[in-house]
Amino acid sequence: MKQFRFVFLLALIIFSCKEKEVFVPRNFSSVEIKAIFSDSLLSIRAIEILDDGSLAFAANNGIYGLYNSMKESWLTSKQEYDSLNLHFRAIAHTSTDFFMLSIESPALLYKTGDSGQMQLVYKEEGEGVFYDAMTFWNDQEGIAIGDSMNSCLSVIVTRDGGLSWKKISCENLPKAEEGEGAFAASNTNIKTVGDKTWIATTAGNIYFSEDKGISWKVIKTPIVQKRNTEGIYSVDFYDDMNGFAIGGDYTNPENNEANKIVTQDGGKTWQLVGQNKNPSYRSCVQYIPNRKGKELVTLGFKGIDFSNDAGNNWKHLSDEGFFTIRFLNDTVAYAAGSGRISKLIFRE
Repeated sequence: MKQFRFVFLLALIIFSCKEKEVFVPRNFSSVEIKAIFSDSLLSIRAIEILDDGSLAFAANNGIYGLYNSMKESWLTSKQEYDSLNLHFRAIAHTSTDFFMLSIESPALLYKTGDSGQMQLVYKEEGEGVFYDAMTFWNDQEGIAIGDSMNSCLSVIVTRDGGLSWKKISCENLPKAEEGEGAFAASNTNIKTVGDKTWIATTAGNIYFSEDKGISWKVIKTPIVQKRNTEGIYSVDFYDDMNGFAIGGDYTNPENNEANKIVTQDGGKTWQLVGQNKNPSYRSCVQYIPNRKGKELVTLGFKGIDFSNDAGNNWKHLSDEGFFTIRFLNDTVAYAAGSGRISKLIFRE
C-alpha cells in the first residue's frame, strides 16, 4: 500500500511539473507550385475539396470537373442550358452531392443526380439576379447568397439536402445599402461554423446569423469602402470566435489602405490590422487547418502571402497569381486562377 502511494505521489508530481505544451507557429519561407490542370479559356474561381480528398471545380463556359489525387486524373464535363454560356463561381458539397450555381439571370443551381448527369434544382430569373457564393451547414441545410434585389440581399436556403431551395423574403432580412452585394471572386464571402453564418459584402458589412439563416443582424466594419470596387472580398473563421477578412480594390491592387480586418468575438466587432502594409488587394483568405488560428494564407492575382500571427503581419511568398485556395492539410493546398489549377506545398 505504501509503495502504491509513493508511485501515485511521484506520478502526480511529474504530471504537475510537466510544462504545458506550447504552440509554435511555423515560418514558411517558400511555396512550391505544381500545375495540375490547364485550360487557357477558363477563369476558375470556385474549387472545393470533397470528403474523399478529391477536388471539384466549376468555371465559365459551363465547364466543371473532378480531380482524383490518387490517380492524378481529371474528369471534366460541360453543363449546357439552351444556348447560354454558363459561368459558375459558386459551388458547394455535402458528403454525397456536389452543387454549382451560375451567375447572372437565369441563375441555375445544379446538384449531382442519380443518373450521373447534373440535375437542375433551382432557377431564378429577373433583372439584377447575380449569385456569388454558396456553402452548407450540414448534409441537409445549405445557403447561397447573391447581390441585393428589392432592397435586400438575395439569400436562398435548402433544408432537404439540396433537392429544393427557397428564397428568403426581404421581410426577414436586413435592408441592404444601395447597390450592396458580394464579390463573386473566390466563393469565400460566406462562412459557416456550426449553426453560425457570416456573409461579407461589397459595402464592408458582415451579415451574421446564429440560427442557420433564420434571423440576421448587420455589423459595419472599418474596411475600405469608398468606391463600388472596394469592400470585403473574402472572409474566413477558424472557429466561432476568431475570424479574418480581406479586400481592397481590384482596380487599384497596390493600395493597402484599410483592407484587412480581424475579429476575436465571433464577428461582433472588427479591427483593422496591417494598416498601410502589404498584402494589398487579395481575393481570398483561408486559415491553415489545425494551426490554432495563427496561420493564414491569402492570395490574389498579385501573389501569395502568409501570416503566422493571426493576420497582424504577413510575408510575401510568391508573385504567382490565383483567385481562390483550399487546404487539403496543414502544408498542402489547391489554388485556382486564370486558366489553371495548381497544387501548392508550403515549406519552411
